[in-house]
This record gives sequence, structure tokens and C-alpha cells, in this order.
Amino acid sequence: MKFARQLAFVASFLLFACQPTTLPTVTIIDNGKISILQTDERVPSALLERAGITLGPKDRVLLKGLSIPLDQPITALPVTLQTRRAVTVTLITQNGEQKIQSSAFTVGEALQDSSIRLHANVRVKQELEAPVQEGMKIEIIAARELMVSVDGKKLKIQSSARKVGEALAEAGIPCIGLDYSVPAENDPLPSDGQIRVVRVNESLLLAQKSIPFENDFQASADVALDQTQIMQPGENGLTVQRIRIRYEDGKEISRRTEDATMVRPSKTRVLGYGTKIEVKTTTVDGVQIEYWRAVQMYATSYSPCRSGGDTCYTGTSSGKSLRKGMVGLRYNWYLSMQGQQLYIPGYGFGSVEDVCNGCVGQPWIDLGFSDNNYEAWHSWVTVYFLTPVPANVIYVLQ
Repeated sequence: MKFARQLAFVASFLLFACQPTTLPTVTIIDNGKISILQTDERVPSALLERAGITLGPKDRVLLKGLSIPLDQPITALPVTLQTRRAVTVTLITQNGEQKIQSSAFTVGEALQDSSIRLHANVRVKQELEAPVQEGMKIEIIAARELMVSVDGKKLKIQSSARKVGEALAEAGIPCIGLDYSVPAENDPLPSDGQIRVVRVNESLLLAQKSIPFENDFQASADVALDQTQIMQPGENGLTVQRIRIRYEDGKEISRRTEDATMVRPSKTRVLGYGTKIEVKTTTVDGVQIEYWRAVQMYATSYSPCRSGGDTCYTGTSSGKSLRKGMVGLRYNWYLSMQGQQLYIPGYGFGSVEDVCNGCVGQPWIDLGFSDNNYEAWHSWVTVYFLTPVPANVIYVLQ
């Protein structure tokens, strides 16, 4: 039994050893065409030759998306190779156009493969990360010399920027805040290469302005006639105006006054004017009189032939003939006081009978005379308003 088992084991071993060995599979993708090889070969150039694939000078082979050398064996399994065929790209520089073949993935890689070195003053119009495509044009823009006037100086810079603002930023001369440039930041670089940066700043000047309070007159029976009393004090208001001053390169160019801000409104002063009438007696020029009002008035005099006209006028507004004892007041006073009995020291008794057209601007009375007893008056005098008190009283003489 033991011998039989040993014989069966040897037979099984010999049968397994005689089975053929399966070769590894290699997949090659070339422009969408897939080739599958079963081979022990691991050198990329030999694998491409077996698949009948011929590479151009600028074509490359990728393994797992990365370029690999064609003469180095591949150690990792499984093997999937992919060819990346070169495309025609046009380089545009200040010296003209040049066509190149490139199998690079990006514009930046294509330029690097073509030994084109970029520096700070050279700009590529396309994005460096842009994918390379057949027929693509890559424009390389060389730097220009620019003269920048700023802060009282002239600075020479080199720039390949597209716009003025980009060139200034590259040179470390940005427009900050209200600063502006000529040409403007969004404009293309000027043909003459001249750029001016204007430094702008503003300051605020606060100007205070007082608002005078107003007076409100109110009748008060507690205040004597022709007297006033402060019933509520007034208070001036206050506004603040902002004046915005603009400077360009240190020079003031404008001032703009903005709307005023109310800080404190004015408070109206309330004045009580007297309506309280008190009858009094006094002796003037040796004459005892009873009066209810006494007013300081400026006194002048006139007569029929001294009334300021070219002819003599004997009439009065009341229709009476002018003589001593008739006086004239301003028109609105006359309307309310016609016939009012008065006493004027140095003149005597009088009655309001006429209109004085020239009596304006101050309390004024024009004393009437006949031509034969005329006296010239030009002085202030106390005028007494005699009883009885009239029904219609002008409480405020204006």
C-alpha cells in the first residue's frame, strides 16, 4: 500500500510539470487603438516594436499617466502603456512665429520642453495650466519699458502686463484708496510708455454754525402795557457741516460742503407783551393829567406851509384844518388812534388827527402848528395817552 501511494504522487507531479506556462499580458493604447500582447518582454521600445507602433521624435509613452524612458524595463505588473502623440503648436514672439511639435500636457510644460525660459518681465497670453491642443497658438509677450511719474519722481520700469494697473502692481506702485493713474488702471499700456500716478487724499473740516432762536410774542394780562417779560428763555441751535477737502499730490484742488447735521435745534424764546392797563396821574409842566400809557417818541413838527410840499396844505386826514394841538402818526396807528387825546411836554394837549407819511422806523409823532405859531421840534419826548382808555388798544406799537 505504501508503495502504491508513492507511485501515485510521482505520477501527479510529472503531470503538473508538463502543463504549459501562461505568459503575462501587456496592454498598449495608441490613439484609441488597443493592442494586447502576451510576453515576458518588459522594455517599452521592444514592446512597441512587437505591437507595430512607431513613435515620432516628440511622442512619448505613459505608464499610469507618467512619462517613462523607452529603454528602461518595467518592473511593476500589470503593464498598460499609452502613447501620447505630439501636436503642432505655434509660438508667437516679438521675433515672429515658430511651429513646434509637442506632446506636453500644458502650455507651461510645452514651453519648458522647448527650452523657453520665462522670467518676471515676460508674459504668456495663455494660461500656463491650459491644455495643449492641435493648432494651438501660444503668444509670448516681451516686456516694455515704461516711465512712471509718481511722488515727485520718475521711475523706469519693465513690464509685459496687459493693463496699466497690472504694470503698476508688478512694480510695487499700486494705486491705493482714492489714488488714480493716467491712463486709468483698466486701460492698456500707453503707446508712449508714459504713466502718471496721482496720489489723492481727503480731509474733513468740521464747521459749527449757530442757529439764532426765534421770538414768539404772546399777550399777557399779568404784564404791564408796553412792557415785555421773558416767559420762556430761548436757546440758539447748533449745526455742524462737514467740509471735504481733496488733495492731489499734496495740493488742494477742491472743497465740497456736505449737508449740515443738526446737533441741537434752537428753542424759541416766548415773550409776554403786556395787556395790563393801569390808569395813573401825574403833573407835567404844572398840569395834572390822567393817563393810561406813556411812550417815548421822536417828535418833529410841521405847519401848513412847512409840510414838505411845494404848496401849503391846511387840511388833515381827519378833515379838520391844521392848527396847534393836532398831531400826526404813522398810518396804521392813525387808523386805530384817531381822536386819541395826548399830552406832550413842552407842546401841551394834542389830538391824533393826521397821518405822518414820513414817520417810519421808530416811534414818531409829528406835532402840528399854524404857520404863525410854528416851532421847530427835533427831539425825543414822553407822550402821554390820556383817559378814557379807547375800546381798541394797539398793545404792541410797531
